[in-house]
Amino acid sequence: MRIEDYALLGDGESAALVDRHGSIDWLCWPAFDSDTCFAALLGGPRNGHWQIAPQDPWLTSARRYCGETLILETTFESASGTLVLTDWMAWNASRPVLVRQLRCERGSVRVVSKLLARFDYGRAIPWCVKRDERMQMVCGPRALWLDGASGGSTIDRDTVCASFDMSAGERRDFVLTCCRSYEEAPPRPDLARLLADTSRFWSDWSAQCEIDGDYAEPIRRSLIVLRALTSTATGGIVAAPTSSLPELIGGTRNWDYRFCWLRDAGFTLLALLSGGYHAEAARWRDWLVRAIAGHPAQLQILYGVDGSRRADEWECPWLPGYEHSAPVRFGNAAVNQSQLDVYGEVLNALYMSRCAGLPPDADAWSLEQRLVDHMQDIWREPDDSIWEVRSGPRQFTFSKVMAWVAVNRALRSASEFGMPAPTARWSTLADEIREDVLKHAFDPQLQTFTQSYGSRRLDASCLLIPVVGFLPVDDPRVAGTVKAIERDLMDEGLLLRYREDEGDDEGDDGVPIRGQRPFLPCSFWLAQVRHMQGRDEEARELFDRLIALRNDVGLLAEKYDNLRKRQVGNFPQALSHVALANAGLCLRERTCADSAGSTSPTPGAAPSSP
Repeated sequence: MRIEDYALLGDGESAALVDRHGSIDWLCWPAFDSDTCFAALLGGPRNGHWQIAPQDPWLTSARRYCGETLILETTFESASGTLVLTDWMAWNASRPVLVRQLRCERGSVRVVSKLLARFDYGRAIPWCVKRDERMQMVCGPRALWLDGASGGSTIDRDTVCASFDMSAGERRDFVLTCCRSYEEAPPRPDLARLLADTSRFWSDWSAQCEIDGDYAEPIRRSLIVLRALTSTATGGIVAAPTSSLPELIGGTRNWDYRFCWLRDAGFTLLALLSGGYHAEAARWRDWLVRAIAGHPAQLQILYGVDGSRRADEWECPWLPGYEHSAPVRFGNAAVNQSQLDVYGEVLNALYMSRCAGLPPDADAWSLEQRLVDHMQDIWREPDDSIWEVRSGPRQFTFSKVMAWVAVNRALRSASEFGMPAPTARWSTLADEIREDVLKHAFDPQLQTFTQSYGSRRLDASCLLIPVVGFLPVDDPRVAGTVKAIERDLMDEGLLLRYREDEGDDEGDDGVPIRGQRPFLPCSFWLAQVRHMQGRDEEARELFDRLIALRNDVGLLAEKYDNLRKRQVGNFPQALSHVALANAGLCLRERTCADSAGSTSPTPGAAPSSP
């Protein structure tokens, strides 16, 4: 299966990926960052999966979400009949529950269900045993209980198999429940109630959305994805529910994204607020404050979904990787990197929350003051950039710009909301950072801001200079930067983060496995900036192309491989969907003022050009 051949299921604490053929190939249970029980996505069927499909070859299969939900309906058409498979993860259940409901709508169909669970990231074989009419799979601290497999089901070594005939009008349900192995058997779930509760949750949640008209469908679906990646318990939002889906097929850039990145804070808050989801925005804001509480020198770039600080990276040698893209990694060593941009993202998000009437408390403002004071001590230091490069620290332009944003947003909180602050000192600091960026990051010969001080390499993150208000969009230096990026970082009409040598290494299909592939959020940023420049037709042309890259159920990964014509990277990617929502909201406006499309919610962030 291609990455875009998967659809997302979620219950607000974990997520699963199911392919077009009815196979669930990825599930971390009971939380986003838990061990896997299905890991075929990064290996093969023997690493854990659960497929339900017609036994005989089917002619077609089609799928859709039922309205604005994550309840997935897959329809198989065979010569003998029509089978509809409905999959969902139960919302508000006392324990994690995955439901697979079958109904035959035409003729008769022979159906096969094969469930092979694997714990310890696709390696540990559970003990499978039949207990009355239920199946139990247990390994160490966890157990899975399967209901609905009675009647023709068997345990073939470590696989629970069921084969049965269905005729038009018949229905059959399978329910998988996750619990601790030392607990009593969970009660059999009430499917009618679970379906009603899950449908009601999504219907009620989607009804809160304030977006209609142009681009409403892709924006609303992106917000649904964002909710699915949000922990109901903590408010943390994971960057993606997957690990190690490759940035390049056959390459080594395979990272674990089941963590919460501060980098995404402002963009995410803006999308939630713009969609009318103030409660979710408030919970994300609260998560941020809890996660960063402590000494500002210990601020991390990412945290666990519960705010935990450990994300030790390790390689999993027994999983061969998606399409042999190795190594497979769990945990993320970027947690130990220094990224100055996160200070700007956090302070911008907290400022936006005030503008939206979600003011953090006095303790949060005290924390913000400490962050600015710490920024004064460290802003001149090199860092590892928004892209988390592993080639050593440099003076990255976007990091310095976001250092300015950190001080600027703190100043605006002080002036607009009466927060006590040493404004004279902070104003001097903001001016100092800004002057340093203008002096060292802009190349007058190239007429563009470059990736880092003294470099001639371009970086798509510089597109955000007018979006965050560092310079107005009509400043000649902004225009030169946009023009240079469009000229040098385009790959068949989509935008690279930055350019590097492709090298000679090739994958099994002869396509290079080094270099960059277009990063979808950057292309959405470009569409947004084009609109800000008044280039509305070009902005919409790019945006329309980007939303056409979504799969059949509206999902986007991190990148797009123009050579293979397919999505790559972890999936679905929160930042891609956040960038889609923010760019789409911007394009709906006649002019993309600061209030409509930037990471700042009120007009006037951009200072006059000196």
